[in-house]
Amino acid sequence: MSKTARLSPLTGGTIRQPRKIIRCILSLVLMASLLLLPLPVHAREIIDMSGRKVTIPDVVSKVVAVSPPGTYLLYALDPRILAGLNFPLWESEKKYTVPEYRQLPVIGGMAGQGRTMNREVLLQVKPDFMVHWAWQDDATNQKFLESMASMPFPIVCVVMDSIEDYPGALHFIGDITNRRDRGEELGRYALDTVHGAKAMAAEIPENDKVRVYYAEGTDGLSTERAKSIHAELIPLAGGINVHQGDELDHYGMEKISMEQLLLYDPEVILVKEQTFFDTVFTDPRWKNLRAVQEKRVYLIPCEPFNWFDRPPSFMRLLGIKWLLGILHPDRFADDMVTETRSFYRLFLGVELNKAQAREVLNR
Repeated sequence: MSKTARLSPLTGGTIRQPRKIIRCILSLVLMASLLLLPLPVHAREIIDMSGRKVTIPDVVSKVVAVSPPGTYLLYALDPRILAGLNFPLWESEKKYTVPEYRQLPVIGGMAGQGRTMNREVLLQVKPDFMVHWAWQDDATNQKFLESMASMPFPIVCVVMDSIEDYPGALHFIGDITNRRDRGEELGRYALDTVHGAKAMAAEIPENDKVRVYYAEGTDGLSTERAKSIHAELIPLAGGINVHQGDELDHYGMEKISMEQLLLYDPEVILVKEQTFFDTVFTDPRWKNLRAVQEKRVYLIPCEPFNWFDRPPSFMRLLGIKWLLGILHPDRFADDMVTETRSFYRLFLGVELNKAQAREVLNR
């Protein structure tokens, strides 16, 4: 027997050229290992709404947003791609949203836009990319982007500074997530709503426009200036904000005195807080206001998200129609129960009966 041959322990025969056989075995093991490796992810480069070049996967299945406006935008487009929330949900948010939304983990968000970002949870979620509402404050945006530079997820900036930005934002998000038909459908609704409201408001003579006060806070004495994003629905719906001027800062909620409000003497008061609304008709300080005397004080609908303000969302598209009906019922004759049911079906994926629609309209 040659020096390279030996008995097989299984058959009693001989095995020749053992080195060659070992190399074959190693090659098979290597090929098997390669087959087990994940396939390379195909990617594409996009230009986000702030003009930045960003590389994202071709196939998008999981996305998170770093602020509530972005989270709500993603929900409207497709709640199945949402991978996390900015804060735990209120009961009002759970009531009229799809079950998948209510089961998402809380990842937090950027400063002032939810809980502090939980990077551990974010790494567990592994989103395909993150949506960042590129607010007007460039310094804050840059600081946040720098703080997230170490995270292995691309950040896509979306512009939603005004309700008029929503048609473009819906189209953009629909495009980059490969849900173009959905983005186009919602973007068309947004565009038609905003243009329709502006056209209607343009036809109202200046003397017929209703003077409106937006009451924030538990005492009703915080408000927004006319040029603030937080009150932009008032002029869109053919109203005049009695608190004129440019916004002092992005936060708003400027305090005013009762004496100043009595001088304004608004025809309509829009109320954000339930606690204030419950007392406004019995509080002697408010009884001399025309809006209180004429029972034209309205609690803003807020389910599942606020229809008017804070945090801003696509629900303001329905809020425009609600406010048009309040300020100019003679000009805006849409059936708001029917409109509300249709809107919830389209944007929220929720079917309301007539009683539920009346409930959200009259908190």
